[in-house]
Amino acid sequence: MTTDKTGAPTEVTAESNRYTIAVDGQQVGQAEFADRDGQRVFTHTEVNSEFEGRGLATILISEALQQTRDAGLRIVPVCEMVASYVGKHDEYADAVDPADADVKRWLAES
Repeated sequence: MTTDKTGAPTEVTAESNRYTIAVDGQQVGQAEFADRDGQRVFTHTEVNSEFEGRGLATILISEALQQTRDAGLRIVPVCEMVASYVGKHDEYADAVDPADADVKRWLAES
């Protein structure tokens, strides 16, 4: 189990279209995604404002990307937070596809 910057225990859970993060059993954030053709397209990430600054988004994104990679899916970072994270973590470079016009068109039509 991972702890945030305050030492509080966190738990990341995969759901059908998002990953959630809980602190002491309370859900406080989520990373939304949509799957298509072997890709997991990350569309939006947020953490409740009263929990900001505790490193929760980083924990959430890290766990979500690792689970995505472990599932054999490619990572498509449409979400700016996910894009920033993969830009700073070269270990995901081989698993990232660009958020190109085709992906954005697919999202708009979904």
